[in-house]
Amino acid sequence: MTATTERVEPSPKTGLAANLVPKDNLLFLLFVVPNLALLAVFTYRPLIDNVRLSFQEWSLAGVDPAKWIGLDNYREFFTKAESWQVVTVTLIFTVSAVVFSMVLGLALAMLLDQNLKGRNLVRSAVFAPFVISGAAIGAAFYFVFNPQFGAAASILAWFGIESPDFYQDPAWALFLVTFTYIWKNLGYTFVIYLAALQGLNKDLDEAAAIDGTPAWRKFWRVTLPQLRPATYFLSITVLLNSLQVFDIINIMFPAGGPQGGTTTMVFDIYWQTFRNQRAGYGATIATIMFLVLLIVTVVQVRMMDRGDDK
Repeated sequence: MTATTERVEPSPKTGLAANLVPKDNLLFLLFVVPNLALLAVFTYRPLIDNVRLSFQEWSLAGVDPAKWIGLDNYREFFTKAESWQVVTVTLIFTVSAVVFSMVLGLALAMLLDQNLKGRNLVRSAVFAPFVISGAAIGAAFYFVFNPQFGAAASILAWFGIESPDFYQDPAWALFLVTFTYIWKNLGYTFVIYLAALQGLNKDLDEAAAIDGTPAWRKFWRVTLPQLRPATYFLSITVLLNSLQVFDIINIMFPAGGPQGGTTTMVFDIYWQTFRNQRAGYGATIATIMFLVLLIVTVVQVRMMDRGDDK
């Protein structure tokens, strides 16, 4: 009885390296290395320098070198009442911008996805503000909401309502910048949802129509689940963009609004760094904001991955 031996083939390599021959490796490096170098110089190095500066006291206008003070800047931020007001304003602005931008964007997308006369013109009109400079829109709405001669005051006067003072009341000031930002960026969520609606599975719609499914149930059980990837994507991008809004706030309320009513974390970074000449404290706020954004983004991405696995 003779023993038979089987030839064992080496397992093929998997991944990107398995598909790259030496010549392709060189081409791959030529494309990747310059991008990595740019990221290292213009993104990661400033990020590291910002974290290092947050542990120091340094005035942009002073001639003295930066002084190491450890966690004093962080201790000051978490113990000051003004800091929590800034955090509250940031949360109200961000949550309102994300929720209303996505809800209104989806509603407009569903309306203009139908075969309506002149829908292409309306689509263009909805998207147009998104490509306009935030500073220009902020300046325009500054006059629109003027309580004496603005368009908003004239419209309210038709109904016998006195215009509120949008520039002296902190709550109305925050409403003003939030409304302006949502109006400007509504076209972004609208276009993403419109593209997602046009890629839906029509067979499911036909099956729901045959079963006589009510419109509201069809929306919750058929349409909305198919829009989950677009919703996750928008929740991340709109949240990140809302947290970084500066141009509209700075144009409409260059001093941070009445009683700090429009001072978000991004605006506070600018104010502390360039107005109060406290670059170290401004770097502290920027570092805290970066960590919050990082955590929120990681959580949202993991939720999106879990949703795709279902």
